[in-house]
Amino acid sequence: MFEKLLKINDEINQLYEKEQHCYRVALLGNPNVGKSTLFNHLCKMHQHTGNWPGKTVALAKGKYYYKNRCYELVDLPGTYSLFAHSAEEEVARNYVCFHACDACVVVCDATCLERNLNLVLQALEITNKVVVVLNMMDEAKKKKIKIDIESLKKQLNISIVSMCARNKDDYEDLKQAIYREVHRSFKEQSFPFSYEEELEESLKRLSKNIVAPRHNRRFLALKLLDPSVDSAPFYAEIENKEEIKPLIVHEIQHLKQLHIYQNFEDHILTALNTHLMQLCTACIQTDASMQNKDLRIDKFVCGKKSGIFLMLIILFGIFWITLSLANIPSAYLSEFFVNLEMQGHLLFSKWNVHPFLSGLLLDGILKTCGWVISVMLPPMAIFFPLFSLLEDIGYLPRIAFNLDGYFQRSHTCGKQALTMAMGFGCNAVGVATSRIIDSPRERLIAILTNVFMPCNGRFPALLSILAMFFTQTILPPLNTFLSAFLLTIFILFSIFLTFLVSYLLSKTILKGIPSSFTLELPPYRKPEISKVIVRSIFDRTIFVLGRAVKSAIPAGAIIWLLANIEFQDMTLLAHISSFLDPIGIFMGLDGVILLAFLLGFPANEIVIPIIIMSYMANGTMLDIQNLTFIKELFINNGWTITTALCTIVFIIFHFPCATTLQTIYKETLSLKWTCFAFILPTLIGMFLCTTIHGISILLSIMI
Repeated sequence: MFEKLLKINDEINQLYEKEQHCYRVALLGNPNVGKSTLFNHLCKMHQHTGNWPGKTVALAKGKYYYKNRCYELVDLPGTYSLFAHSAEEEVARNYVCFHACDACVVVCDATCLERNLNLVLQALEITNKVVVVLNMMDEAKKKKIKIDIESLKKQLNISIVSMCARNKDDYEDLKQAIYREVHRSFKEQSFPFSYEEELEESLKRLSKNIVAPRHNRRFLALKLLDPSVDSAPFYAEIENKEEIKPLIVHEIQHLKQLHIYQNFEDHILTALNTHLMQLCTACIQTDASMQNKDLRIDKFVCGKKSGIFLMLIILFGIFWITLSLANIPSAYLSEFFVNLEMQGHLLFSKWNVHPFLSGLLLDGILKTCGWVISVMLPPMAIFFPLFSLLEDIGYLPRIAFNLDGYFQRSHTCGKQALTMAMGFGCNAVGVATSRIIDSPRERLIAILTNVFMPCNGRFPALLSILAMFFTQTILPPLNTFLSAFLLTIFILFSIFLTFLVSYLLSKTILKGIPSSFTLELPPYRKPEISKVIVRSIFDRTIFVLGRAVKSAIPAGAIIWLLANIEFQDMTLLAHISSFLDPIGIFMGLDGVILLAFLLGFPANEIVIPIIIMSYMANGTMLDIQNLTFIKELFINNGWTITTALCTIVFIIFHFPCATTLQTIYKETLSLKWTCFAFILPTLIGMFLCTTIHGISILLSIMI
């Protein structure tokens, strides 16, 4: 009994020690080397991963335990360098420099180690407590790349772990390596290579006089002498500031006389690259024929004409597959909610529930949620996995590459293409992804124009109107083909308008020249289809659907109340729609359609149900299973081909939903730009609708 008590006491003490101190480990690496995958495996978290650079747009933190010790793993933004020329580089460098990391794990892609080693050398300048992870060793073997790991260990004098981040069995070696580095005492040791003699002498003279116990004195000396760096944060870490200040001035004058100070960074980079080439020659052997395989594919995928053509085919293919497969499950789900509503009415009648309450709960809230789920879930469950497959294969960065020339002409950044692609799933996600753009001006343009990409919540309304007014043929399979084709045309128009508005913004209120950017074209990889499906369903589909349902519940209640509360022999819904009629008719719409967009502000998915409810006299939302009946209802209420076209245009170009606006404010921290993001697409949509309506009137007069 006494032994058991001692054992329990020891376990409590161990748990207490875990909570008392957590060792901090920085996770560093180039974009798209598998950092997030490694982070998720170690910390049992579900940060989004994929085969394109820039997913980690902020610090991600997680904990794991090993040998009764707690380790806080910090996933830093992917960066190619620590020279702090971009936001990602500055965040990564400052964290490693100033946050007293107990170890730094540098993740490298074994298939292109030459590019990754540059970051390893820069990390070694800051600390020698570095663990290098050679990830994707399985792909390196397939490409016949041979790495002499033992030779690399000796030359760099650090721990190196070779692994495949997707293989759970490889993590024990990594945990053991981190454990050794964390618990090894820090000692300033000789750097793996030297700069030119005169610069090294200056660094030695300055570093030996610096008092900074928590930092590598050689690195501090290097940054204090570098004119391209803001030296203030490094100077703040020195304890003997007054003593060291004249020495810094002296060494700078000395380097100026030697003509080193004027091109300081060039001298550093030259030395780094020279040593890097020596390392690669000694430790890496590659097969040129295997590397040329990806290049041959990219000649077609990224060709001037073939690249754009392939992009259009893929876009059309995704829409066609989504439309073809989503109809049947949507019908089943709709039937399920109809039956659920009927059973609810029977149950409420049996319980003698007041008709007002039963109507509010069943005809308002339940019917709205049923519409959102039945129409949104099947397309999202198909669209998101297809989109995720493009990510994992490595195609998304190639879209940015193909469109970069057009963005340059619009005075914006090619990375905006990635934010637009994410906008197809959810505009709020697309806005958040804009953090990967370094320039504040270009990032703001990407945020303001992201709403031009119709999100998954707007697709159901677009497809319903297309099916009712534009694609009804004798052959049903041809209807789906035409719907996908027309939807692709509208998407292309929205992309064109994104370029145009971006150009106008860059020439007026957001003037500037396009910045250059580095975007890695990752190797083509075979996706893990099962993981893609699971990840896209839980991380994206359920998340977006949950957000829509949360918005639909209060919206459904409000809509039902407006449709059932009467004032002067008219419902409140009818009063409001009558008030909006003049503006709506001027735009080729009507007051009911405008009201539907206003009430659909929480979630775009409920626009069409609101229109139907408003047109019906009984104040309940109908089930949209029979599009022929809905088309007749719309026509009886004054709809024409022009009305349908204007509605489609306004669905694409109108104010963002509540969640997207909230995200815009969070990203810009500006009420002014949030309001502008609301007004800009709305004015464009009103202008386009009015123009279409005016042209149709002219044509009818001429005919």
